Amino acid sequence: MSSANPALATTLCGIPLRNPVVAASGTFAYGVEFEKLMNLDELGGLVVKGLSREPIEGNPPPRIYETDAGMMNSIGLQNIGARAFVKEKLPALAKLKTAVFANVFGYQTEDYVEVVRVLEDHPGLAGYELNVSCPNTRHGGIYFSSDPALLSEVVAAVKSVARRPVIVKLSPNVSAIEPLACAAEAAGADALSLVNTFIALAIDARTRRSRIGAGFGGLSGPAIKPIALRLVYQAARAVKIPIVGLGGIATGADAAEFLIAGASAVEVGTAIFQDPRAPLRIAEQLDRFLRDENIANVAKLVGTLQL
Repeated sequence: MSSANPALATTLCGIPLRNPVVAASGTFAYGVEFEKLMNLDELGGLVVKGLSREPIEGNPPPRIYETDAGMMNSIGLQNIGARAFVKEKLPALAKLKTAVFANVFGYQTEDYVEVVRVLEDHPGLAGYELNVSCPNTRHGGIYFSSDPALLSEVVAAVKSVARRPVIVKLSPNVSAIEPLACAAEAAGADALSLVNTFIALAIDARTRRSRIGAGFGGLSGPAIKPIALRLVYQAARAVKIPIVGLGGIATGADAAEFLIAGASAVEVGTAIFQDPRAPLRIAEQLDRFLRDENIANVAKLVGTLQL
């Protein structure tokens, strides 16, 4: 089996992908660190860890805690900053044939715009993924991801400077996903990715302290998959732009479920910590699934859920 099977080939925002399985931001470093473990060009794509205007050291340890059906993390968006990224990491990434997306975040709209402006000046990226699960410091800590007006503001501002496609990564920590999905689409988003992690808490009963140094953490992994599937389905029904689904994908069947729910592509994150080659394995398993089900190509799965 091969992740390059024509039946797996697809496009996202006009970007050709050899398969619909993409390595998710925050789990694949800057991509280049994995080149000794696999041929990166066999990936459907990869999203580098979140980039900010200035370097960020991240949160105090412990930053990761394994749960019964997944993991919690509170890395604190540690990264080298956009300018160091284009100097130290992007030249190697630019040599890849696979699609490379830059995850971008900030605490004010201007932060997102500045990061994208820096990245726009350099070749090697297929598009941007906006992490909007951050508090807006100018508006009293309201999260971009939970306020349609703030979300619209940041998406429109980024679109005004970005020549590459912009994917908006939505948070599940909202009462309803549809208003946020529609706000992002109306502001010019080229695609949506969902879901980001769920805010969670793990406690050590003996010390009566959090298992995570920063207190709360983001829950990911198999535990969140059923909720993520529901949110992907709801978002896909609310908008016309493509959806990238993620949340607990560990097998080809998991990926197929997200496609059936309405996603055009998927991202694999937490599974990479257990198996760095997980995106390639999942693509191969998805290939076998298509063969076993006599499905001509992966697009035939998208949005076929019958409720």
